[in-house]
Amino acid sequence: MAALLLSAVPMGTTAKEEMERFWNKNLGSQRPLSPHLTIYRWPLPMIMSASHRGTGMAMSGVVSLFGLSALFLPWNFETYLEFVKSLYLGPALIYTAKFVLTLPLTYHMFNGIRHLSWDLGKGMKIHQLYQSGVAVLVLTVLCSAGLAAM
Repeated sequence: MAALLLSAVPMGTTAKEEMERFWNKNLGSQRPLSPHLTIYRWPLPMIMSASHRGTGMAMSGVVSLFGLSALFLPWNFETYLEFVKSLYLGPALIYTAKFVLTLPLTYHMFNGIRHLSWDLGKGMKIHQLYQSGVAVLVLTVLCSAGLAAM
């Protein structure tokens, strides 16, 4: 071990010096900075990947808040359910609310199945990515509509 330490060669520059050299070189070349995400055309697989992560985080947050509210709010679930029923909301509004609640759940489920098929090495060609993406979106809307009608 001591022989390794004795034969070690110290670095020629520090990280701060390297960073200054990098910026001086890039600023002196008058090249534009790297473009941001806003200039790219987002393909369907990219949008669906971001949406999958977003629905996962959103559902996790909602479940956590629902659990915390069950611990800290004064009444039980049936009391709040009766309160919502007493509002006499129209069937269209109730259906829409149920559809909005089931949409992220069904999307995350179907897109998760799609990801599991990728783990098996299936559907990785570009045209298959788009086909499975469209299938996930269609199944999401159909299943959400069916669940909301229950």
